[in-house]
Amino acid sequence: MIRVTLPAHLRTLAKCDEEVELNVDEPVTQRSILNALEAKYPMLRGTIREYNTGKRRDFLRFFACGEDISHEAPDQELPAAIKNGTEPYMIVGAIAGG
Repeated sequence: MIRVTLPAHLRTLAKCDEEVELNVDEPVTQRSILNALEAKYPMLRGTIREYNTGKRRDFLRFFACGEDISHEAPDQELPAAIKNGTEPYMIVGAIAGG
């Protein structure tokens, strides 16, 4: 079971808790997790990734085991701690300011 944490605005839209659990087939990648998340919560389609390109939306970041993996290849396998549910895959709302 893969654990995924969501920022408040996505939790509100999906009407779910801060952390959700997903069944994800191997290989466990960012793309496979987001595909499973959008399948379980279809209202999130287009909010995390752009419809046409699948590119991460601005002002969202992805973390695995404390590392920002937002710019990593979407099909790169994630660490074992994410795969076995020890650590959550985190979707975090980025903060901008000036």
